[in-house]
Amino acid sequence: MALGAHELRDRIHTNITNSMTPKVSFEFFPANTESMEKTIRRSIEKLESLNPEFISVTYGADGSTRERTFDAIASIQARGTVDAMPHLTCVGALKEDIASIADEYYELGIRKIMALRGDPQGGAGAAYVPTEGGFPYAEQLVEGLAAQHDFDIYVAAYPETHPDAPSPHFDLQNLKRKFDAGASKAITQYFFNTESYLRFRDAAVRMGIDNPIIPGILPVTNFATLQRFSKASSIALPKWLETAFAGLDAEPETRQLIAANIAIEQVIALQAEGVNDFHFYTLNRAELCYAVCHALGVRRALTNESNTVEAAA
Repeated sequence: MALGAHELRDRIHTNITNSMTPKVSFEFFPANTESMEKTIRRSIEKLESLNPEFISVTYGADGSTRERTFDAIASIQARGTVDAMPHLTCVGALKEDIASIADEYYELGIRKIMALRGDPQGGAGAAYVPTEGGFPYAEQLVEGLAAQHDFDIYVAAYPETHPDAPSPHFDLQNLKRKFDAGASKAITQYFFNTESYLRFRDAAVRMGIDNPIIPGILPVTNFATLQRFSKASSIALPKWLETAFAGLDAEPETRQLIAANIAIEQVIALQAEGVNDFHFYTLNRAELCYAVCHALGVRRALTNESNTVEAAA
């Protein structure tokens, strides 16, 4: 997948001139400190200028950030510049609790929701146990939300198979059940092997799935952290990725340059296969995703003031 510098530049130029500008969305997780809240606010302000399809906010691995997720979503929605999409999970919540928060979101004007089973309350590696009186799995959560309001419901997909799934075929069947229950689109877990996504997409089509499956893109800056999370999530890390970040532990600026290049290559490779919607995992920072999007032709709209300055230059 690696492209030479000139070939990468030429492909970027071709994409921009051919109006193949990708559609993008961004994901944040709720702040747990005042300083992080300020960082997120600045990051959202920067990224919303790119006119994304939506900005999503996660729910916490065990549903523990419910109030902070709601506050973040309400803040984004109140700005009136971009659609906000909250995550909702089955973990630790009764059906009536989820119905109540869904009503609140709908009253805020929220129409997109990401419906997930959620990670076990014991954390990664713990056995998942459905909450008594709650929705046991994402399929049932989707069905409940769809019956309650006219939400545009997104679900998760796993090109390299969910860690709890006994087989890739079972995992795809589960995805189809979520679509049959009322979901409209899926967003994938991040991946670095483009072929994994393409095989997954083709297998989904063979199973009768024609809903959009949006690839999740994670620009990487800390490879050690990525290794730990990927191991817990059964995500394959190619050898070339490890080599790209080797020896750069004390050089964050160089890591950012490499991360941007890899993300740009990944998007261009997927575009060549007919994919043009991408969901970026921001890790609550705007700079890297903003740079990647800019290189791919996703540009902030010029204001009248900016146009005047450029014309006078």
